[in-house]
Amino acid sequence: MSYIKKDFLLTNETAKNLYFNYAKGMPIFDYHCHLSEYQILENKEFNDLYEIWLSGDHYKWRLMRNYGINEEYITGSKTNKEKFLAYCKAISTAFGNPLYHWSQVEIEEYFGCTLEINEENAERIWQECNEYIKANKITPQSLIESSNVKCLCTTNEVFDNLAVFDKIKDKDYKFSVIPAFRADKIMNIDAEKYLTFIGYLEEKTNKIEGIGDLENALENRLNAFIKAGCKASDIAVEAVYTVSERDEADRVLRAVLKGNKPSEGDTEIFKGYLTYYLMKLYAKYNIATELHIGAMRNNNSVMLAKLGLDTGYDSISDKNSISKLSRLMDKLNNEGLLPKLIIFNLNPKMNTEIMTLLGCFQDDCARGKIQYGAAWWFLDNKPYMEKHLSDLCQTGHIGAFVGMLTDSRSFLSYPRHHYFRRILCNYLGTLIEKGEMTSNLNLVSRVVKDICYYNAKAYFEI
Repeated sequence: MSYIKKDFLLTNETAKNLYFNYAKGMPIFDYHCHLSEYQILENKEFNDLYEIWLSGDHYKWRLMRNYGINEEYITGSKTNKEKFLAYCKAISTAFGNPLYHWSQVEIEEYFGCTLEINEENAERIWQECNEYIKANKITPQSLIESSNVKCLCTTNEVFDNLAVFDKIKDKDYKFSVIPAFRADKIMNIDAEKYLTFIGYLEEKTNKIEGIGDLENALENRLNAFIKAGCKASDIAVEAVYTVSERDEADRVLRAVLKGNKPSEGDTEIFKGYLTYYLMKLYAKYNIATELHIGAMRNNNSVMLAKLGLDTGYDSISDKNSISKLSRLMDKLNNEGLLPKLIIFNLNPKMNTEIMTLLGCFQDDCARGKIQYGAAWWFLDNKPYMEKHLSDLCQTGHIGAFVGMLTDSRSFLSYPRHHYFRRILCNYLGTLIEKGEMTSNLNLVSRVVKDICYYNAKAYFEI
């Protein structure tokens, strides 16, 4: 039987009360994920547990590589079953890794399988879960609705086809799906396929010969996204760069459009200006900005060439851009164009620096206008979630926090919300039982419900 018990992560009676009576039943607002809108629209029945659980999930791939599993059993030519069995072998001794918990919870919550995941039980789990999948006609819709998701924001490039979102609306699902605007492929001017991406944007908008043309194209596409229901945007950079002059960014862009490769300095000039321009644009249209900083991407060039982006070869960057982030926010604030902003930080050394900076730019246009985003990616685990909550309480305001998100490509990732909710309730319950905060559960339970759902719903104005 599974080691996951009813009171998992809940160490005192107050924590149990908060979770079971207030947090557990709350809906989910997934304001940042990487689920495929096309899969949601098609709503095709899944064939087996590998297809629904391991395919495309680079968190799991990375864990398998750390255990020494041959790549053929991860992204290679081995059968779905062989890959699944290899994952069970790897996960069975990955003590302390969040996947060790998540995987166990996922097969139980979605397929009713209470077998402990290990090499010995792998064959039985494969058979039992696959029988459940076939018998219950498991689809993206059924998984999302059973998870009590009310709204999810997919992450879409500026040139993506938006017609799919209208088609999803016609499906009359019990949840809404809206696109988040992401201009990363237009931001990353040093990318090998940059001119290809510019071409895709031109097909949707106008000819791009300089920075003015690019700005027009981006605003055009943002308006198209807004018509499709967009409420959020996303910017992902390793570090925040100095806000450069517009004519300097124009110079860099024109050179690249002529086929020249940008230097590292020119790349930073362009990214610095475009980050500033995009955030002004988002403020103009009241689109919340999600800024992800601190990830060093594509470290393994051999595997990048073989597998492409987002396959498990990113890491935490040590670049410290706090002063440049300060100058960016101050410039936007002076111009009255600082948007609602959620900053996701991947380097835990920067938690306090970022949290204290955010407190310098709050105002009453939204509760928690400038947010310190949930523990992200490599920090999406029990110790760093607890650290996040502690830092948030000490230097910010936990009552304004917009809570958890999945940031996942897997339809089975929604138990991560309950993983977070258990940690949240245990954190607050422990403080209550130590006498370090109020025991007024009417007040505390309202804060718990806000963090689980209502704050995000209000923040994104859904």
